[in-house]
Amino acid sequence: MSSNSLYRLGNSTAVEPLVNKWAAWSHVVSPVPYSLHLLHYQLKLMQSYLDDPSLHADACRNPKLRSGRFVNVPKERADEVMHLMQTTIANQGDNLVFAESITGFHNFLVREAKGQSLDPYYEKAPAVLRGYIELMYDYYNRPTVRFFESLLYQSPYYHKNIQSLRLSLHTHDDERPFVMSTPRLDESDQIDWRVPFESPEVDNLFRLDCAPKPLDYIRELLRLSESDDAALLPLLSADTAPQYERWEGSDVRVRYFGHACALIEWNGVSILTDPYIGVTPSRGGVERLSYSDLPPRIDYVLITHNHHDHFCLESLLRLRHRIGCLVVPRSFGFFYGDISLKVLATKAGFRNVVEVDSLDSIELPGMEIIAVPFMGEHADLPHSKTAYVVRAGAEQILFAADSDCLDQQMYGHIRRLLGPITTVFLGMECVGAPLSWSCGPFFPVKPDPGHEKSRRYKGCDSARAMRLLEEVGANRIYVYAMGMEPWFEHLLGLAYTEDARQIVESNKLIAKAREMGFIEAKRLFGKYDVHLSIQGSKDRVFYESVSEACEQPVAAHASQGSATGAAPALEAKQDLEDHFTFD
Repeated sequence: MSSNSLYRLGNSTAVEPLVNKWAAWSHVVSPVPYSLHLLHYQLKLMQSYLDDPSLHADACRNPKLRSGRFVNVPKERADEVMHLMQTTIANQGDNLVFAESITGFHNFLVREAKGQSLDPYYEKAPAVLRGYIELMYDYYNRPTVRFFESLLYQSPYYHKNIQSLRLSLHTHDDERPFVMSTPRLDESDQIDWRVPFESPEVDNLFRLDCAPKPLDYIRELLRLSESDDAALLPLLSADTAPQYERWEGSDVRVRYFGHACALIEWNGVSILTDPYIGVTPSRGGVERLSYSDLPPRIDYVLITHNHHDHFCLESLLRLRHRIGCLVVPRSFGFFYGDISLKVLATKAGFRNVVEVDSLDSIELPGMEIIAVPFMGEHADLPHSKTAYVVRAGAEQILFAADSDCLDQQMYGHIRRLLGPITTVFLGMECVGAPLSWSCGPFFPVKPDPGHEKSRRYKGCDSARAMRLLEEVGANRIYVYAMGMEPWFEHLLGLAYTEDARQIVESNKLIAKAREMGFIEAKRLFGKYDVHLSIQGSKDRVFYESVSEACEQPVAAHASQGSATGAAPALEAKQDLEDHFTFD
């Protein structure tokens, strides 16, 4: 090894942000959701595991239950889970008292306040809530508690000292346990770097993607010594980093990176949607675009909504030093689960965050980014969310993410205001997880079982998708945001087969669009390039034919071990979770 060697982060090195050894997503960062999630999910889940580690281990071997409430830790390491639970209770007791006070006081307020003035109830609030809440009614005189979220980030309930980054070498795509249900225990071949997400040091680490540094610099940054080289060196590469080739063509180039992540480049401007970037496993896997395929500066990053596969801290923190402006949907803040992504991102170290509401726009040279309504997908709960129309010259592209066309007239209004939107990227996860899957800890009273089954986090089926396309005047449809890529398995735990409803419905839409003469109709998978001519000529599209886009990805995914459809998987998961519901 030469002392003059320069090192960058290896192509197979993933860097996962953690909060108290759990994978970081918005519900474990923002103080109110974190406290509720800690009390009503994490601690009860760890206790359930300790009660029967073998049951949890067996459940995690079943692909149908990958995204269920099961801890993927072998029973031989149960003592480590016990230690994590005990230290969590000891060190974060203030959050537990805070969470109990939120639920108890909210229930008290609903019982007592029937339309009379709420003034006297401020003095009845628990001491830990005082100064952080506002009490209000809706127009039916139903009371609720609103939190001052920005104040809470400056309170004892926000702990920067339990934030860290876990560096690990990925040999294959699906090796990480499901993001919500399994704590990341210490591993000898991984590096756990205790550092607040907001720290400038985080940017210095991720600059290694493009600008290699000497080994001594990296050791000092991570606070390591030469004795740690056995774990550190496999995570680094002395190979020259690939040079990014800037797009100079006259066409709009849209590069698909997987799921809902797309890079739009035209006229010297780069725009990235919902970034989650998969690293390249050391043992190979599905071909993909990764961090080296992104420009050194990304002018705008657009976030459609606050779900962990769209607002993904793992990729956002890694790209923070490259991002000119982070664009997030407006939060209304009436419900404590409706997290402000602007406040969260600012506390995570982003310096330029813009919050948009419907029809807000950002003007660019020859381009425009326009926020448009995003309906459905959130189980009828309030969440910050927006779709985006990117206008490049005369071309208009809709990135609709998981929108559900609940009322097609809304899209008619959009077309009346903006004109035809000829290219649409649309998710079709039309089954969706049940109501309490991610937001269960927020409910002061457990939801009715019937409501659980009827209210789901779902997008369009083929009929609703076609109504959307007809209303906006589309002639190109790209089905994306399906969670099909194997590097999304730890985030979503989906397991598609050819007869899964999501696949059947997206195939129907693609076939119908082709019958109607659409220029292109495809379901995207892996990596993909689309070129849109602003002069109106037919697109030049690379990599795979329409039939391959419809059929190949499912077969490829199934060949890696996914043996069940997502709809049966959700039903099976719900059946087992009935025995693991946390009251």
